[in-house]
Order: sequence, then C-alpha cells, then structure tokens
Amino acid sequence: MSGHDTNSSRRAFVGGVGLAAAAGLLGGRHPANAAEPPPETTTLRTARSITMCEAPQSMAEELLRAEGFTDLRYVVTSTVDQDLATGKIDMAVRYAAPLVGLLDEGLPAVILGGIHVGCTDLFVNGAVRSVKELKGRRAATDKAISGVDLFFAAMLAHVGLHPRKDVQWVDRPFTEWPAALAANQLDAFLAWPPISLEVREQKIGRAILTTGADRPWSQYFCCMLVARRDYVEKYPVATKRAFRAILKATDVCAREPARVARWLVDRGYTKRVELAERMLRELPYNKWREYDPEDTLRFYALRLHESGLIKSNPKKLIAQGTDWRFLKELKRELKA
Repeated sequence: MSGHDTNSSRRAFVGGVGLAAAAGLLGGRHPANAAEPPPETTTLRTARSITMCEAPQSMAEELLRAEGFTDLRYVVTSTVDQDLATGKIDMAVRYAAPLVGLLDEGLPAVILGGIHVGCTDLFVNGAVRSVKELKGRRAATDKAISGVDLFFAAMLAHVGLHPRKDVQWVDRPFTEWPAALAANQLDAFLAWPPISLEVREQKIGRAILTTGADRPWSQYFCCMLVARRDYVEKYPVATKRAFRAILKATDVCAREPARVARWLVDRGYTKRVELAERMLRELPYNKWREYDPEDTLRFYALRLHESGLIKSNPKKLIAQGTDWRFLKELKRELKA
C-alpha cells in the first residue's frame, strides 16, 4: 500500500468513526487531559503490531498525535521483546505470560495495565481430547518468534504437566504448524489471529481450548501494555497520555468492530474483512475497566514458578515490574 493510500485510509477511519466520536473517543480533548501539562517528550517509539489482535496499538496513531506526540515512530520488528530490552522501543502491547518471563529475566520495564482478553486457541489432532492428554506428545514451538511457548507452558502446568519434561517440543516455523498437524507430524499447537481463525475455518484438527471463552483463561488478560522503566520515570505525563490513547483505541475495537475490521484489511493484517470482524466480535476488548491486571500476572507467575520456568515469586514480580497508578487515574477519567 502506498503512503497516500495509507493516509487516505487513516483519514477515512478517523473521519467516520461514528459511535466512537460520539462517545468523545476521537473528537476533541477530554476535560481531564485538557488541564494536564503537555508531554515531557513528543517522541514515542512503539511497534507496528505483529498480530491482528494487537489492533489498538497501531490504530491509536491519530489518538497519540492528539495527545501531543509529534514524533511518533512505529518500529517494524519481529523482536519486540529484545527491542524493549535494548531501548529501541518505549512502549508496546505484549502477551501476558511471556512478559512474566521477561520480568523474571530482568527486563527494564513495567507493566501498565491490561488491553484485552483471549486471542489464542489450542489445536490438537483427533487422538487428543484434553490438555492433560498431551503428556508424551508433540507440541509445536518456533524459536524464531516469542510469546507462544510460555502461554502453552502455563496451560500445561495448570493441569499438572511439566512443560519441559512431559511434552516433546518440535521446533519448526509457525507457518508450517497447521499442515504438520493435518499430516500427523504434530499433536498440538497454539495459534493466534488470523491463523487461528483460518485453521478453524479449514477444520484442521480441533480447538480444545479458547482463551477468550474458556475458564480460567477467559478471566485474565491475554495482552498487556508494557513500557520501558526509564521512559515511565522520566516522562510520567507522556506515559499517561500514550496509555490513554491506546485505551481509547481499545474501546473503538469493542464498539466499532466493522470499521476496525476494514482498517485491519487496509493495513494488510488479513485480506478478509469478515475474518477480522469475527475476531473483533469474539475477543473481549471491553474488559480493561473490569479485570484486575495484577490477577493476571499473579496467575501466570504462579503457574510458571511452580514449573521452575521462572525464579521470582509472583509477589516480587508484581512489586518490581508493575505501575498501576496511570490505570487507576484513567479508569476514573474514561468511564464507560
């Protein structure tokens, strides 16, 4: 897509958000932030979303500019976690379970709050009827990407399996997983949109766990907002303003799924608008006000700590790796 087409698409989206604009999400300044000082920095480096479910991060662009970020950089990268660690990215939406592992490893960042629930499905072949029956079987991993393995590990640990000892991890590119499952070369893999939607549609294997609908996974955030610690400490006003923009974009995903779906197609996340809209209607983008993000971190940290995959206990991780003050303020400001 050309730059002209991208800009036209963005203007069309912002100019026609309808319900979102009526709710004050994109139009004008909120009374609370009108009285705030300007951001201490006008620069914000975030990642161009890798997966379709991270739509709020990318579609917050105009909202971020409205908050005063004139030097807004969307970094195209497949190594978001490493870029956070090395300071190439200031803020990003990331998976909850892997964030627990990264904080345990000393990632110089803090989690600010939850963005949405769900987004991953666990697909198995016909011989497997439950997560517990994965003992001794082949589970897919892709060492070239991050995010999936610790989610999968938490699922295994939750039913009493040891992630390192009780399954056979098969390393192969994630694009090959569906075909490998169909050819009986794998017994299970964890997938995210749009791959998960396509696999369901093609009836490859079957999903025995959907984190957006099945307990206990549906009670916790899948994706959360994380920022570099030094950015938060140096630029608290900028941090709050950026967080507010992303939460507003999350609300747009919940209230305007058809429009956001067309936006995702325009940006190349999928070629099929009906697939994108199905994802947006299925995923709970409206839980960030209700769910406690600390519960999410505690849940995943306990599973991973019990399995020996992280050294830190949940209490230490939460104390050192979170900052909820902005979320508390924004919950009061951005009432439903």
